[in-house]
Amino acid sequence: MLPADLREAESQALAALLEALPSAARGRWSVDWRFEGLRLLPVVLRLCRSLLDAGLSPRIVFPDAGACALARRDAPDLAERIADFRSQQRRSTEAAGPDGGAEATAPLLLAVAPALPDYEDFEQLCAAHRGPVAMLNGRLEDAAVGIGSVARERRRGFVAEWQAAYFLQPLEGSALRRAYPGGWELYRQDADGFRLAARFDERPDAETQAQALAGEGGLGVGGNLRALDAFIEGLRS
Repeated sequence: MLPADLREAESQALAALLEALPSAARGRWSVDWRFEGLRLLPVVLRLCRSLLDAGLSPRIVFPDAGACALARRDAPDLAERIADFRSQQRRSTEAAGPDGGAEATAPLLLAVAPALPDYEDFEQLCAAHRGPVAMLNGRLEDAAVGIGSVARERRRGFVAEWQAAYFLQPLEGSALRRAYPGGWELYRQDADGFRLAARFDERPDAETQAQALAGEGGLGVGGNLRALDAFIEGLRS
């Protein structure tokens, strides 16, 4: 079901990630809360603490040193678990050793919002790390644009490695959600709230979503937008 607020969305993401991690020692998982106005850092810090409480040993990794400094300032108790991509890559390479082992003891990496400019560093980090990686609100979908064909295929292959452990995106008059191991769920905004409209095995594109919602009853555009604003505001707070 759709979460009522941000804390419930965080709880759903935690449960989905804990369900996903045992299925692959070197799993590449994505967790996305895709709505405007989200302050991601507090969410990431709470997720890290929850994973520690669950018996895991996560590390938070950021694309740059400035973001690391901000996180360490806000969470001094987690400072030793915070690093940037390049320093963590060196650490992972050293931990793996010449035989490339150490998968059983490699920590879970929480990679915070890698975007197109961070692609090379992030790919190298993932190649060096022998354990699981969870990409939080990553933006790598267009990483294959504007480069040569060989590099384009390599990048597309890297992007394709990631599976959605958790995904939540409010849309105009609807919402899309996935929580591992379940499928993708499309919800329609009706007069009395969001209702499940369709389920999919794979993430539906915009056209597929539109077809699933076509001809369904519900609010007018104005009512949809007002209800959607209320839903997003609940997620932000």
